[in-house]
Amino acid sequence: MSHDDRKRAIGKVISVASDRFVVEMHAGTDNFTVVGFDDVHYVARLGSFLMIPAQSEYIVVEVVGLRERDTSSPSDRGDFDRAGSSKYLDVVPVGMLPTRGGGFRFGVSLFPSLYADALYALDGELDRIFETEAAIEPSVGLGGDPCQPEGATRYRVLPIGRSVVFEGYDVKVRLDEFFGGHVAVLGNTGSGKSCTVAAVMQSLFEKVDEHHARGATFIVFDVNGEYNAALEDLASEGAIGVDRVVLDGTTSGFRLPHWFLELAEWELLLQASERTQVPVLRMALGLATLFSGERTAELARIRNHILAKCISQILRDDSSSPSKHDRIIGILQRFNTDEINADTVRPFVRINYGQLADSEGLSDYLTGDDGFELDDLKMPNYRNLPFEFAALGEAIDLAILYAEAHGNRQIRDYCSQMVTRFQALEDRREYEFLRHEADDLAENVGERDFLAKLVGLAVSGERQTKAKQIIIIDMNDVEDEVVELVSAVVARMLFRLLRRADPRNRFPIHLLLEEAHRYISATPSRYAVDATKIFERIAKEGRKYGMFVMLASQRPSELSKTVLSQCSNFLVHRIQNPDDLSQIRQMTPFISDAVLKRLPSLPRQHALVFGTSVNLPTTFKVREAVPRPKSDDTRVVDLWFHEEGRPAEIRLNPPLTGGTVVEANGEEPEGRGDPYDVRDELA
Repeated sequence: MSHDDRKRAIGKVISVASDRFVVEMHAGTDNFTVVGFDDVHYVARLGSFLMIPAQSEYIVVEVVGLRERDTSSPSDRGDFDRAGSSKYLDVVPVGMLPTRGGGFRFGVSLFPSLYADALYALDGELDRIFETEAAIEPSVGLGGDPCQPEGATRYRVLPIGRSVVFEGYDVKVRLDEFFGGHVAVLGNTGSGKSCTVAAVMQSLFEKVDEHHARGATFIVFDVNGEYNAALEDLASEGAIGVDRVVLDGTTSGFRLPHWFLELAEWELLLQASERTQVPVLRMALGLATLFSGERTAELARIRNHILAKCISQILRDDSSSPSKHDRIIGILQRFNTDEINADTVRPFVRINYGQLADSEGLSDYLTGDDGFELDDLKMPNYRNLPFEFAALGEAIDLAILYAEAHGNRQIRDYCSQMVTRFQALEDRREYEFLRHEADDLAENVGERDFLAKLVGLAVSGERQTKAKQIIIIDMNDVEDEVVELVSAVVARMLFRLLRRADPRNRFPIHLLLEEAHRYISATPSRYAVDATKIFERIAKEGRKYGMFVMLASQRPSELSKTVLSQCSNFLVHRIQNPDDLSQIRQMTPFISDAVLKRLPSLPRQHALVFGTSVNLPTTFKVREAVPRPKSDDTRVVDLWFHEEGRPAEIRLNPPLTGGTVVEANGEEPEGRGDPYDVRDELA
């Protein structure tokens, strides 16, 4: 040990275990304070570090406990001798640091001998432990090419707050490790999660020189409508773009074309039973896209066969002739070909004296020697092509007729529940964002253009450039089942986009999931579409394609354990629930109990950061978010106690699901969802 090391020794190691050491401080120290050759060191602060020499390295240990024992005689105990008492520090090993240069590494490969010296940490050693060198470094071009313009810089590490143990030390995360993995922001309601997320985003995008984070893509699932206030000011022309779309369930906000849904998502949405309803639904989706697609000769033969089979089945059933007429004409108004349509069939089915004019002639036209039936026909598969939403309901009826034509007489009864669910989906106002009809198809946006806008790309021919870096999907106005559906479909589409991208892993996308426990649950979803499955797949496989999640939740015990287990970095605020604390303890076995015991008493705006992006678990004060998200506490006292007659500070919207808002004059407010002032009600 060098002479300088001996000068900063504060005590000796008197107990060594695999997970804990005990240091007895030298006699004569007062209040656990050591006056070193360079400064005064408060070595007894919980969370501070000591250095224990071992060969050519230091073992870095964290102070987790303090105690002392008075060694004076019993008769003198009335006046406690602090200077003469024995003082002990309980410490845990956290990592190794080379004695002469080199970086800190987590984990311990050597253990000290008994009576080894314990040293206080120098500022230079803390610099190496926390990697406090400059956060900005010179930019380089892709593949190592020179950057343009010359002299531009980029972030290497990102400051996110100030250490509460080491004064003046910024807590920083390494960008590649932090945003190159999944992140969890956890904490009780009101502990500062939303402000932490906003502060991290602001810190990232506030860089002011030529090289901004233009290649970033953050898609914010904002279920509480709070992030636009904090992030919209980051937008600056030519640098960072921020876009906000509002999902309010109506046709005026964010819209998701229903033909973007995969077959499995339709099955979940309509809760189709596997044995009887799923085959009919698959056939109906295939028929809906078959009759909406291009008209080739081969497809025309298939369409004619299906229509011939279904109309023949109607002719054979026991319903009245007028009923048969109405059903046949109704089908042909939606599904028709050049050979089988309302005009060609009407002469056969017009009503004469209560009967069809020529049912036998129609049957011969459809299924005779020159008819349209085909042998060994393979039914069409569902393709993500535009079709009217209402057409699916009629296609379900057509699929049921086709099954009945093949002898399945009970299929209509078996599918009645699925038909009822589809009709409810047609009627519910909160699903207007999903339903597209004939007028909407004329303005059809293909999947490529939809995804390009969603990830902030400006498309000009074959050239694509980043125009928006932050895209906020505001879902404050819709219920959890809609949130779950939209988040699942959007996440699945983006994940498929990145899986098919060439080259792979060159367009990172981050999904910011606010209130993640609402739709990434440890228990099966009570709604039709379970978003947990796609997010679990993204958590397990997304890294290799460049898709990452940054989730925020107040109930880690209710989150999917698969998703949480794949997070490599954590920002943990105050947590008091025993189940949540137990969950964090299970997923972070390398964090000492002393650190975890601090979580229930952390003040607001303070957090514990640990994971691959920092060398050591560190408690820090989060940098201030300016402006703040809309997540402030309710000022109960200010709002309760006021003078008589002060107007209520609220504006209400008519409810989206059921109920009619009536104004004081007895009339409904104009426009669906138009705000009205409660003060008008009280006037």
